[in-house]
Amino acid sequence: MIEFKCVRWKNFVSYGDAQTEVVFNTNKATLVIGDNGAGKSTMIDAICYALYGKAFRNVATTQLINSVNTNHMEVECEFRIGKQEYRIARGLKPRYFEVWQNGKLLNQDANARDYQEVLEKQILKVTYKSFKQIVVLGSSNFVPFMQMNTKDRKEVIEDLLDIGIFSVMSSILKDKVSRHREELQKIEYEKSLVETRISLLHENIESLRQAQSDDIARKKKSIEAANKDISLLKFTVEEIQGTISEFEQRKSDEDKVNKEKKEGEKILDRLINKQDRHRHTIDFFHNKDECPTCQQEINPEFKEGRIAEEEEAFLELGNGMDELRKVITDKEERLGEINKIQLEINALQHQVIDKQSLINSKTMLINELQEQVTQVADNDKLIKAKEAEITEEDVNLQNLHTETSDAILKKNVMDVGTKLLRDTGIKSRIIKQYIPIINKLINKYLAAMDFFVQFELDENFNETIKSRYRDEFSYASFSEGEKMRIDLSLLFAWRAIAKLKNSANTNLLIMDEVFDSSLDTTGTDEFMKIIMEIVSDTNVFIISHKTDQLVDKFTNVIRFEKHKNFSRMVA
Repeated sequence: MIEFKCVRWKNFVSYGDAQTEVVFNTNKATLVIGDNGAGKSTMIDAICYALYGKAFRNVATTQLINSVNTNHMEVECEFRIGKQEYRIARGLKPRYFEVWQNGKLLNQDANARDYQEVLEKQILKVTYKSFKQIVVLGSSNFVPFMQMNTKDRKEVIEDLLDIGIFSVMSSILKDKVSRHREELQKIEYEKSLVETRISLLHENIESLRQAQSDDIARKKKSIEAANKDISLLKFTVEEIQGTISEFEQRKSDEDKVNKEKKEGEKILDRLINKQDRHRHTIDFFHNKDECPTCQQEINPEFKEGRIAEEEEAFLELGNGMDELRKVITDKEERLGEINKIQLEINALQHQVIDKQSLINSKTMLINELQEQVTQVADNDKLIKAKEAEITEEDVNLQNLHTETSDAILKKNVMDVGTKLLRDTGIKSRIIKQYIPIINKLINKYLAAMDFFVQFELDENFNETIKSRYRDEFSYASFSEGEKMRIDLSLLFAWRAIAKLKNSANTNLLIMDEVFDSSLDTTGTDEFMKIIMEIVSDTNVFIISHKTDQLVDKFTNVIRFEKHKNFSRMVA
């Protein structure tokens, strides 16, 4: 569990040189109040910047420095994980990023990106997206789980269930499989070379045994035949290379065609945009009888004239776009032809390699035969030497067979691992186990807020929402208050799962203007009941404008205000 202790900052956004500190772990429930622009939400930006190097809101890093003081921006966050005490410090002008563990600065030899990865993956074990789903619920710049794409939903769930390691393992295994495949190919290539050498050695021995004085003439004929074969092979190679050159010439316009295609596509995009502008203008004059600026009636003749002009321009652009699409299609067809030519070139190049290999083999044979012709008297000695080489190569070949068997076994194991680490493998099994629990928790919190629907997530994190009468709804069909109840229920469910798994479990929960936007009085009361239920092991911070409704419900209140264009905490 991550126990956040405090966050402090200075020269951060609207705050000046005086250091501001918010302590997280001393009060179970804290109300944060202040006028608009007083700097209430800055604590969220500060903790996000300290942990992840970016604010909660979509604010450029350079804009986080106080515009008056313009330098020495500093943010620190302290937290505890088990017995380990951490302090994260970041600053701009000058820029720095430090991670302290038990009062000792962690090694900073790596670059900032690697340092951030260590913080997120090895210490926090919570991604930025998951942090915004579990720790902070804000009315500004908050993307609810229900509005996330499948990829982001998956990332949040994997963080919660602490199964993100399987994705890392899958990536590592893919690299190992790729390297292992190359190793297996290398072994097979070495086996082929050894088998070729053994075959050649056997041929040489047989030749040596027949290399008697009366056999010299036959060997010379063999050499002559081999030379003829080599000449023929070289001629064939030259013909093939000539064909390759012709093919290369036929595809010499590849770069030009590809460039023309891309230019055509760029022009098409510009024409589409231009056509969209004409369509917008047409729609405007069709739908508007009055000028939105001066509120005067638009002259019908002028209106009809403009519509006719725009429609004519729209059609002309359409015709031009059709012609341009034909040109692009022609270029694509030409590129297809070039690809086919390249395949033919590749096939021919393989033929050249095969022929050259035969030439090398014939050349080796000629050299051996010539040596035999000049050393006929040493046949026995040479045979014994070749036999010794064969024995050695046989041992090498047997070792390679063993390596091949081991490599195939290892490959089979990796294949099993790859299947297990797929999204449909072990991760899917774990998710299947937790989906019913997640759904039960979500519906529990929905019911606690008097929102009686049946909410279900499937294994692909797609939702089904049904009423008690089994009518199906979409998230978008609900009111803002109902959406907020769903978002809150998901938040509480994620925190419950995180606590259960001890994955993204934390003591801190920050609600930014949740009460102010969408919750009515009933919803607020029900929500406060839930908050009071979970504060036993949670430090909850409620940022709100509803001072009159909420201040009496909290024993601890923090107030922020603007003073001389600087924000400050006054209580």
